[in-house]
Amino acid sequence: MNNLMIYTNRIKNRIQEEIRKFWSDESGMGTVEVILIIVVLIGLVIVFKQQIAGIVEDVFKAIREDTRVITN
Repeated sequence: MNNLMIYTNRIKNRIQEEIRKFWSDESGMGTVEVILIIVVLIGLVIVFKQQIAGIVEDVFKAIREDTRVITN
């Protein structure tokens, strides 16, 4: 039982260390890039709102029809 506790603590410490490394790694995208991507995505959703709503509506309509076929 004691060996299991030691092993799990080692794994926990390793995971925490990797998370700290990942969090402090600045070689990836920065905050500005992420915000710009989010702004562009929101803009696309606003521009194509009706088309997206129509596609989602068609998908749910097809799902409802298929479930009626299966359940009847």
